[in-house]
Amino acid sequence: MRRRRTPVRPDVPLVGAVADPTAPDPADAAGRPRRRRRSGARRAVAALVMVLALALVVGAGVVGWNFVSPLLDREAAPEDYAGPGTGEVQVQVEQGATGQDIGEVLVEAGVVRTVGAFVSAAAADPDSASIQPGTYALREEMSAAGALDLLLSPAARVSLRVQLIEGLRAADALAQIEADTGLAVDDLRAAATDPSVPLPAAAQGDLEGYLFPATYTFEPDVTAVEVVSTMVTRAEQGLVEGGVPPEQWHRTMTVASLVEAEASREEDRPKVARVIENRVAAGMPLQFDTTVDYATGKRGVTTTDEDRATDSPYNTYVYPGLPPGPINSPGDSAIAAAVSPADGPWMYFVAVNPTTGETRFAVTFDEHQQNVRLFQQWLRENGSD
Repeated sequence: MRRRRTPVRPDVPLVGAVADPTAPDPADAAGRPRRRRRSGARRAVAALVMVLALALVVGAGVVGWNFVSPLLDREAAPEDYAGPGTGEVQVQVEQGATGQDIGEVLVEAGVVRTVGAFVSAAAADPDSASIQPGTYALREEMSAAGALDLLLSPAARVSLRVQLIEGLRAADALAQIEADTGLAVDDLRAAATDPSVPLPAAAQGDLEGYLFPATYTFEPDVTAVEVVSTMVTRAEQGLVEGGVPPEQWHRTMTVASLVEAEASREEDRPKVARVIENRVAAGMPLQFDTTVDYATGKRGVTTTDEDRATDSPYNTYVYPGLPPGPINSPGDSAIAAAVSPADGPWMYFVAVNPTTGETRFAVTFDEHQQNVRLFQQWLRENGSD
């Protein structure tokens, strides 16, 4: 028998339609569960499944973020130490080093944690471009910004400072260099024969006159050859600028050393150089007490008859012409005077007042003797006679 179908009413929804709750349900009488209750249970199970699925998705997202976040943070802000650090570490920045290069040196020395941290700090500071090559005293495990600050601070620069004054003999200059750098005098002397040291052949490996008086700054690991080469090169700078040919360098430095020893006032130096050249040209002995002092190893205002009788090529009372080499390290003004002596006929000079450096020049011997008497008067007045 065919079942009769109930017609669909147009005013009742197809999904989620609900019967009249006050109407009796025939199924209740038969003791069977109502279909509405089974539908509610299914919806509860579905909701629970959705909650669990959502929880799994959220949990997975949290785990994923915890894994990815450090990677993103590392890219955005490189790992860095905090604080000023401890102890002391010396690092050397080479000429032409980039921020990456410096960062690698700092990481290897244990100063900063990562290269990226230092590169970031340097990129944020326009002054980082002014970092100078050299050795610096930094600290272990310090912040990249702190390391950069020290690299920009002159106070953190580690260097050896050598100061040589004008007129020093080589023995005294070498002793000063040894005291300031720790390099042995014997090693410094031996360095003069190194091919990289531009010492004139006429010097025959003798550094006298070529350890130029100036203030020098060297790295802590500087070698004897580097020190000597730097000073000799600086000594010959004035000769090159003055247009002196290399074959005349040694002679010019010899004259300059005599000027340095004999004239303390700037204005007198070109005139002393002229007297030297005039006497040499005339075949007259120079008769300089300063060269006798060099021969005897003494220092003083005057010399004795015994001193002046010393048999040495540096004794310009005995041997005419120039001594065989310099007697001290001349400075720029003495070298300039030797390169360009003043014009004049002077054949004599004497410092009439060694305290002030006042010097008188003369053309004739008689005129010179008058000046000598002024010098002798100074000696008597100063207890040196």
